[in-house]
Amino acid sequence: MAATPDIFALIPAAGSGSRMGSEIPKQYQTVAGKPLVAHAIKALCAHSRVRLVFVVLAPGDAQFSRHDWSAYQGRMETLYCGGATRAASVYNGLVAMADVVEPDDWVMVHDAARPCLDAALIDRLCSEIADDSVGGLLAVPVADTLKRSDDHQRVTETIAREKIWQAQTPQMFRYCLLLEALRSAKAGSVTDEASAIERMGLAPRLVMGSPRNLKVTFPEDGLVAENIIKTYTYGN
Repeated sequence: MAATPDIFALIPAAGSGSRMGSEIPKQYQTVAGKPLVAHAIKALCAHSRVRLVFVVLAPGDAQFSRHDWSAYQGRMETLYCGGATRAASVYNGLVAMADVVEPDDWVMVHDAARPCLDAALIDRLCSEIADDSVGGLLAVPVADTLKRSDDHQRVTETIAREKIWQAQTPQMFRYCLLLEALRSAKAGSVTDEASAIERMGLAPRLVMGSPRNLKVTFPEDGLVAENIIKTYTYGN
């Protein structure tokens, strides 16, 4: 009988986060008393289904080592091989993981800027994707009315929101499949792993996420995330 595939996590954390308007990269901005990336690391390292968490950092990153990560010894490894884009960072991380991961193992890629991930969402993703031939991602159906604009911020059309979902992370795919997808797409403009899989003609499964699993992109998002963390005790 074949061994059950392991689940590994990968956090691309090599970006600059320019939209946050700070000289400090977004992943190191403080939210609820910790660097943003620390919340993502904690959630994944604490989960029993995740064998090991890899954090992909920019070469020469001097911020990460300034924080105490001793609580995650044996559960987390750092890879200083981040690229110019998210796709490049994930691809480089996958290559660097090659000696540890088997081709059929799962890789769960999670944004460093999503600090409100909880164990229930990880459980749901793992359970619903376990037997899927492609893999999938957390996502939520779009509730608001969507508008397309022209170059002058004038509405050109209203977009039907039926069957439209907002992608979240983690996104979970087999190691060999994700590596192949990003190898062919890493020079392109894909902004998440599911997009690279879609370019192979495959259809990732959508797994219900949560509005609380928000991505911190602008400064005001950090305040919302902090309130969520304090309310739902993620950071305790």
